[in-house]
Amino acid sequence: MTESKEAKDISFRMMEVKDIPAVHALEQQCYHYPWSREAFESEIVKNHFARYIVMLRDEEIIGYAGTWMIVDEAHITNIAVHPSYRGKKLGEVMLYRLLEMAMVYAVKRATLEVRASNYAAQALYRKIGFLDSGVRKGYYSDNKEDAIIMWLEIDEETVRKIEQTKNTHSGN
Repeated sequence: MTESKEAKDISFRMMEVKDIPAVHALEQQCYHYPWSREAFESEIVKNHFARYIVMLRDEEIIGYAGTWMIVDEAHITNIAVHPSYRGKKLGEVMLYRLLEMAMVYAVKRATLEVRASNYAAQALYRKIGFLDSGVRKGYYSDNKEDAIIMWLEIDEETVRKIEQTKNTHSGN
C-alpha cells in the first residue's frame, strides 16, 4: 500500500470521554443522521463491548472508528474520516488499526453493515477482504435503505496486510 504524507503524520489512540465533542462535530460533518453525543458517551462509558479509536493529525481528531468485541467477533459500528482528509487512504489505515486492535482480543472474524448506496465504502471493505454475506432490508431508519452485511475472516492474509500497513506507517 502506498501512503500519502498525511498518513505518515497521523497517530492513533483510544477514544476518551474528553474527545466526544470533537468526535460528535466530525460525526455531524460526515453523516446526514449523526449519532448524538449521548450515544458516544454511552459507548465509551457504559458499553463494555465497545472499543473506539481516534485518528489525530497535529492533535486534531480527523477520524474515528469503533467496534464491539463480542466473544471472537468484532462488529464494526462506525468509521469516519474528516471530509478534508478523504481520498488519502486514511480510512484504510484506520480500518487496519481497528482490526489490529481486534486481534489483541483474539477476534477471528469481523462484520459490519454498509449502506447499499455507499459504493466507496464497499470497495474499501472488499479491498481489505470483506465479503458480502447478506442484506438487511430497510436497515437504516432515516430512509429505510438496505444495508449490505459484510464479513471478514481474520486469517494470515489479513495479518500480512496489517503488518504491511504498520511497516509503512510511522504514526503510533
